[in-house]
Amino acid sequence: MTPIRPELPREFVAGHKRRRMMDAVAELTAEQGYEATKIADIVRRAAVARKTLYDNFDGKEDLFLSAVDTTLKEMRVVTEEACERTEGAEKKVEAGLEALLDFIAGHPAASKMCMVEAISATPGAARLYDTGMRQFVELLRKSAPEDSDLPETIEESLVGGVAWILQQQIRRGEAESIGDLHAELSQFVLSPYLSVGKVGRGGRRK
Repeated sequence: MTPIRPELPREFVAGHKRRRMMDAVAELTAEQGYEATKIADIVRRAAVARKTLYDNFDGKEDLFLSAVDTTLKEMRVVTEEACERTEGAEKKVEAGLEALLDFIAGHPAASKMCMVEAISATPGAARLYDTGMRQFVELLRKSAPEDSDLPETIEESLVGGVAWILQQQIRRGEAESIGDLHAELSQFVLSPYLSVGKVGRGGRRK
């Protein structure tokens, strides 16, 4: 006699389908770009009915924005949690960067979607990206060593520089090996805080 499978809760099934659709739009956008991705592609990749997509989202852009927003939040949460469970400002920055790089390596398609494609896909996606970057700026401001001698815009500059480096790695299809950048990025982010006040010849900071 064939055992009867227990019925899964509707909320679990619905949530699983939403996630499949967000994963599908991330994969397709990473592969062929936002404009080239069609509803038919998404439902085929996610193995759901077109009606299911429209029951959950208003259309392709709404699904895309939901996927971008979810990924950016997940990125921030893993980075923030790594900082919070680490003692010492320098170690916090290093731990946060390591968690972020691990996330990107483990989610290359979603990371490309929100860090590369979102910037120019739609105005709404660009706003989500900007909001996400501002949140990372605030996280760095909260976690980094304190120093009043540095410019007020130092965190914006550092987060912008890290984002640009990560984007280049992702564009080259090398997201899986992005963890190799940890030491370099840690030095890049921490060096202004550690060198402030140390002035060399010609008035330049060492």
